[in-house]
Amino acid sequence: MLEWCGKAKVEWHYTAPGKPTQNAFVESFNGRMRDELLNETLFTSMAHVREKIAAWVDDYNTRRPHSSLGYTTPAAFAADLKKQGAASLRIA
Repeated sequence: MLEWCGKAKVEWHYTAPGKPTQNAFVESFNGRMRDELLNETLFTSMAHVREKIAAWVDDYNTRRPHSSLGYTTPAAFAADLKKQGAASLRIA
């Protein structure tokens, strides 16, 4: 990762130890995934892992409204942004 950052000229920053709030969105997502999927499922194979994670991600992104997105799903929010972007290109 560090090699790629150097080549892409991307500045790399570490989250300080004991400071998960520096990356609150990821910490929130990780907590939800851990509580709702990983702690609740006994996986039997890598195929089973992939199947369960894909289903959970689909639910998280397409069926579950998020308060931070005005109680819309991430998929609906992204579609609205895409429409707004297309509309702004037509106006200009």
